[in-house]
Amino acid sequence: MDRVYQALVAAVAAFAAISFPCLLIAFLCRHRKNRLLEPDRRCLSSSSLPVRVSTELSSSWSLYGSSIDASLKKLSLDDLARATGDFSPDNIIGDGSFGFVYRAVLPDGGAVAVKRLSADHATGAGNREFRAELEVLGSLSHRNLARLLGYCAAGRDRLLVYELLERGSLDAWLHGDGAGGTPLLPWAARLRVTRGVAAALAFLHHDCHPPVLHRDVKSSNVLLDEGFEAKLADFGHARVVTGGPAASHVSTQAAGTVGYMAPEIRQGVGASIKADVYSFGVLMIEIVAGRRPSWPMKNIGGKEVEPLKWAREKVEAGMSLEITDCRLQIEVEKETKEVEAFLDIAHSCTEECPKYRPTMKEVVEMLTKI
Repeated sequence: MDRVYQALVAAVAAFAAISFPCLLIAFLCRHRKNRLLEPDRRCLSSSSLPVRVSTELSSSWSLYGSSIDASLKKLSLDDLARATGDFSPDNIIGDGSFGFVYRAVLPDGGAVAVKRLSADHATGAGNREFRAELEVLGSLSHRNLARLLGYCAAGRDRLLVYELLERGSLDAWLHGDGAGGTPLLPWAARLRVTRGVAAALAFLHHDCHPPVLHRDVKSSNVLLDEGFEAKLADFGHARVVTGGPAASHVSTQAAGTVGYMAPEIRQGVGASIKADVYSFGVLMIEIVAGRRPSWPMKNIGGKEVEPLKWAREKVEAGMSLEITDCRLQIEVEKETKEVEAFLDIAHSCTEECPKYRPTMKEVVEMLTKI
């Protein structure tokens, strides 16, 4: 009997010795999982990227140094919704492939621009765009780059907060009606804007280590401040060129906008920094001609042709002034020479073969001489 009792005690002791550590491990794992699922309410610094997104409805902020930091730190997602009129369509000041941009007035009266990804794009490509903006624009500072103030990740919501540039996009100024709506943008201002965009791209390509490829240069992604200083925005498609400026390409995935896209991207070869140069050249022609590059036009024979092809043929034939926006009324000899030199640069930027295009550093030097 004693042997049976002893065997029973030994069995219970062995079971306890095995079960207790297992139960302890299970408890610790469950406790850790619960902690990971708790709302993340900390204010994060830019060094915290990429952000760990909470699965609960809470806000995670990262701020990049601005006079309104104190106000942003106090905002919840509900506060931000109120600042945009509950994301009212009346407050939409821009849109993109993944959502809308809203004008927001903070409780202290300060105004910012809030880009909100649509719910359908909170994951997948939209989330990649969100992270690309954070990882690229959040770490950069240049007078010709739109300043990212912070972001908010709350449940399925993804929001980016920028400085508000009251004059809006270059697209609106180029293609407004010139009367009663957006005023006509004069030639001097167009030249100033072009130099600003060129400076931004030269900074990304030559002063960033590793270089950064924007991949979506277009007029709607150029914003203007009160002094018509250009600010390049929307880095959702941006990529870091890990192989340096001489890298052949960083991605074979097509990215960009019809009309601005370099031929090598359309052919599936891949994008290099020279693809940005091509898009910039298209933008230059749009700036001087006042025509959208995606809208076909008719030549003398009535045949529809691409605006870029039409413009390049005019430059090659020595008829650059025929490309110029007629509303500008370029008559002064100085401005005439500036337009001709301007379009010569645009022509070189839009060469079919990437190796024949100048670098953005060279473009900046050429524009400075105009």
